[in-house]
Amino acid sequence: MQHDAIVVGGSFAGLSAAIHIARARRSVCVIDAGRPRNRFAAASHGFFGQDGNQPLAMIAGAGSQLRSYPSVRTVMGEATGARAIDGRFAVMVDDGETLTAAKLILAFGISDLLPDLPGMAERWGKSVLHCPYCHGFEYGGQRLGVLQTMPISSHQALLIADWGPTTLYLNGDDFPDAETQRTLAHRCVTIEPARVLALQGEGEGLSSLLLDDGRNVPVDALYLAPRTRINSPIAEQLGCALEDGPFGPVIQTDAAKLTTVSGIYAAGDVARVPHNASWAAADGVTAGISLQQSLVFEPLES
Repeated sequence: MQHDAIVVGGSFAGLSAAIHIARARRSVCVIDAGRPRNRFAAASHGFFGQDGNQPLAMIAGAGSQLRSYPSVRTVMGEATGARAIDGRFAVMVDDGETLTAAKLILAFGISDLLPDLPGMAERWGKSVLHCPYCHGFEYGGQRLGVLQTMPISSHQALLIADWGPTTLYLNGDDFPDAETQRTLAHRCVTIEPARVLALQGEGEGLSSLLLDDGRNVPVDALYLAPRTRINSPIAEQLGCALEDGPFGPVIQTDAAKLTTVSGIYAAGDVARVPHNASWAAADGVTAGISLQQSLVFEPLES
């Protein structure tokens, strides 16, 4: 089936893009695998008009609103591949269907690669966190930790000290340089050099970290900056350039969210740093409007 646009990914960025395309009375198909990055979080914070709401409920509500537009189709499934054909783009879905469109938006997101520590994965998005702007207020004034995963972890600890007393857990890594140690001390951030063996607490809560010297150190929330991976190979299949971000590769785009391949846009966490639900939605708006305007003006220029 042919469309004006296909959006690969149906979370904050993809749905924001699609609704603007639909409101311009253009046909759009959203392909979504149903695995948004923030599905582990109990609530999304700081999003305009939605503070404290559950991310999956927000996505479901936005999807329902999108489907009320007659030019919209949604496909639940995995986009397994894509290619350019005669000036259009074909996207293959895991149910065997092939969809085509004049333009594409890649909004399939990224996945977090968590350290392999007992007790980490089940607490991700609950008491083990990435973004203090999204989840810091709820742990304000409590015992906070930052797990060293990359050089930016010291910067993260400097920020998080605004929310409460903070310890930087080096997890066996080298001490930061003297200037960084000075700034951490100025922010009253404690440095703990021992390796972390496990996270401990009741259910999804966190109460302490087990260190390799046998100590159990109390902590109520642990922040970390995880490495990330792109969720789909489609951007590379289509020849879109990637660039190295601080956490992992991202798709290179310009201010209009156009990739290095004409007709292909990218939005959300897969195409920006830093990451935040509000930024992802805003990226989707930019990509959707830019795509629709290209459908109007490109034929006039040929």
